[in-house]
Amino acid sequence: MARFAGVDIPGKKHIVIALTYIHGIGPKTAEKICAQANIAPTLQVSSMTTADENKIRAILEKEYKLEGELRSEVAQNIKRLKDIACYRGLRHRKGLPTRGQRTHTNARAWKGPRASIGGVKKSGPSQSAKA
Repeated sequence: MARFAGVDIPGKKHIVIALTYIHGIGPKTAEKICAQANIAPTLQVSSMTTADENKIRAILEKEYKLEGELRSEVAQNIKRLKDIACYRGLRHRKGLPTRGQRTHTNARAWKGPRASIGGVKKSGPSQSAKA
């Protein structure tokens, strides 16, 4: 099992798939990294040599922000939006969608589960007459 950017990479997977376990690397970026390191994308992590691992490690350290550094940068960007009180910052504060999605019927992930309103029967003239 190899370790890149503080993340244990599964050994039984192809290197292209295994690199996507690192926060900040998607499928396209993983393919680009393999091309830069001259490593076959279908090579399994367990059969990589230490030279291959060092090539990938050097590329990751030199060119990409990953894991904790990336998460802190995103958090700082959101904090900046909240501090200047722009529209997106206000939406972040309220926990609502920031990119123009509708919230009248959807946005359950942001708003949380629905609050139930029912459970109270209407008291009409026919019910009060029976009592």
